[in-house]
Amino acid sequence: MKVILTAEVKGKGHEGDIVDVARGYAVNYLLPRKMAVEATPGAIKQLEARMSNIRKRNAARLGDAEAIAAAIDGKSVVIEAKAGQDGKLFGSVTTLMIEEAAAAQLGADIDHKRMNLHRPIKTAGEHEIVVSVFGDVKATLLVKVVAEGTAAQAAAAAPAVEPVAEAVEAEAEVVEEAAEEVVEETADEDADSE
Repeated sequence: MKVILTAEVKGKGHEGDIVDVARGYAVNYLLPRKMAVEATPGAIKQLEARMSNIRKRNAARLGDAEAIAAAIDGKSVVIEAKAGQDGKLFGSVTTLMIEEAAAAQLGADIDHKRMNLHRPIKTAGEHEIVVSVFGDVKATLLVKVVAEGTAAQAAAAAPAVEPVAEAVEAEAEVVEEAAEEVVEETADEDADSE
């Protein structure tokens, strides 16, 4: 059965595409949800009249999708979950949890339905997730799953690292000042010898 898609349908096409689908799929799923209309000659004429508006809307969506993809591509989010000693989670990390973490940590509005999670995340560690933002625009998001309480321990250990960094900076300043004094002394000796 030929239908005209009125919304993007995963695996079938985008708004305005004329596709051939199984009759049961069209009658029981696409048509009742208003995701498609039957491709009659009158509907095809209406589609031709609306195509410029559809193209403009898709271009705007594509621009927004590219901005979102640039904002999340290669970035990481941290999710705390209950885990056992061996790193196995009690339950799993869902795409909805990843969506909420991305909104809170990156400020990115990602639809959890667009995340390609091949199988549930059931272990602590780093996991790459491909997000189909819009059409062919995709981004890779790194999800770091840590056991509950581990993030608090890492935050408590972070101040111990800062004094070391400050000591290194102070030592670098001392070395820099000594180098400047040597340069000045060398310049003074060169001036005296002339």
